[in-house]
Formats: sequence, structure tokens, C-alpha cells
Amino acid sequence: MERGWVFGLLGPNGGGKTTLFRVLATLLSPTQGSASVAGYDVVAQRYSVRARIGIVFQRPSLDGKLTVLENVIHHGHLHGLWGRQLRARSGELLDGFGLSDRASDRVEKLSGGLQRRVELAKALLPRPDVLILDEPSTGLDPAACSGFMDRLQELKERDQVTSLLTTHLTDEADRCDRIGILDQGRLLAVGTPAELKATIGGDVITVACRSPRQVAERIQAKFAVTATGADGVVRIERDRGHEFVPQLIEAFPGEIESIKVGRPTLDDVFLHLTGHRLWNAGADREGHDR
Repeated sequence: MERGWVFGLLGPNGGGKTTLFRVLATLLSPTQGSASVAGYDVVAQRYSVRARIGIVFQRPSLDGKLTVLENVIHHGHLHGLWGRQLRARSGELLDGFGLSDRASDRVEKLSGGLQRRVELAKALLPRPDVLILDEPSTGLDPAACSGFMDRLQELKERDQVTSLLTTHLTDEADRCDRIGILDQGRLLAVGTPAELKATIGGDVITVACRSPRQVAERIQAKFAVTATGADGVVRIERDRGHEFVPQLIEAFPGEIESIKVGRPTLDDVFLHLTGHRLWNAGADREGHDR
């Protein structure tokens, strides 16, 4: 990662995102290989790494019975900050995140979006070079999630803060400068959202039908195109997809319930790379483990 990037690790539950998060945050030592943050090795120089990172965990790390300001102040004490310097920095961050008028409110009274802002203010208190965030939008509604990503972009543009976030949400990943796609502990691809979508040729045609696997096989046999059937739909990648739609309808009268043609999404990229949907991958593995 380059300085100032907002980098997203996109993958399902169980894909390896949180494990990598814990390694980079020096909470877990790697069993093999190496990693460095801001030029420092996460094992041999872990204290130097910790001095340069801010962390936002997936689960809230706030004390609900304390006020917004008290949460930030006590976090500053853990970093060796005291007195006027800490008060000034805390006030600056609360003002920057629109929390000044809520400084005396108990955190438990805040909405999920506002609590996430407090988490981010805490993480930025020691002026880190790198922010590491594990599923930062967990529990947020779409508007709050979008607002959180806006904050990361502002930090990038104003202070050149580098952000690494893990996510299973493609809308969130779409707003990152670069994305790494993880599945089953493997890094499958890295690039900008546009670069990754460009790996899929043409349009994506989604056909809803009753027997998607059988229909996919028949489409492949008749038109010599690659078609995959899963999750109740047939998926086809093809240039000028809108021109192919009438041929499909004519070839399978009465069998096709609906057809959708669109440009590739990150969901399509994940399916293309792994053969399964992003939102089904983690659930399937969890069910298998159980």
C-alpha cells in the first residue's frame, strides 16, 4: 500500500480478513511470512508499529457509561497524553467529526453512526500514520456507512492518513482506492475497483429460471458461451449483452422468468474468481464447520 490510500480487503466471513487485521495490528504473530507497517516489522518491531497505527475494532470498544469526551480522554491516557495537549487534541477531533455538541452525552445514548465517529476520533488521537479498521461499518445503516467512508476520504485528502479496512460489503469496497479480494485465506486479486471490474469481459446477463443448472448447461451447448447456474439464476458474461437477450428468450420460451443486463460489479468479480457468491461463501463454510 502507498501512503494516503484507502485500501479495502474484501471477502466473506471466514475468508481471512480478521486474521490479517490481527497480524497487522500486532495482536497475532504470523506462523510464516512477514509483514511491515509504516516500514516496521510487525513481529521484530511491534512497539514501533503500535506507535504508528490507530485501530477501529469490529466490535465497539467504547464505554457506554462514560461521555463522548471521557472516552476520548481516557484513550489518550493509554497513549501517554495528558493535560492541555490532550484536551486540545480531543476538542479538535470532536469538532472535526461533528461531535462537539454531544461531548457531554453518554455514549450509550448515541446512534450507531455517531458511536463509530467516536471510535474513529479515538483511533486518530495519537496522530497515527495508518488506520487499521476491521469491518468498521458493522451495524450501521447505509447512510451512516456512507458517512463513515466520507470521513476516511476526508482524512486521506486533508492529512494523508492511510486506511486499511476489512469488509464484506461491495458498496463499501467500491469507494476504496485499491481492493484486495480474499477468500479462504488466499489473496486472489488486487487493483482499483475499475481494474477489477474490467477483468470481466462485456456485460453480465442474469437469467432467473426454475432450473438454473440445467438451463446453464443447455445455454452453453446451444450458444458456445460460458454460463453458470447457482442461487436460482444463470449468469453469463458477454459483450453487447442486450443483443443476446432476444436469442435467449426465443431459445427458451416459457422457461425464463426474467432477464437483467448490467455492467460488472464487484459481486460479479468475486463470483468470477471463486465460483461462488460473496454473501454465501461464509455461511456455507460456517454450516460445514457446524
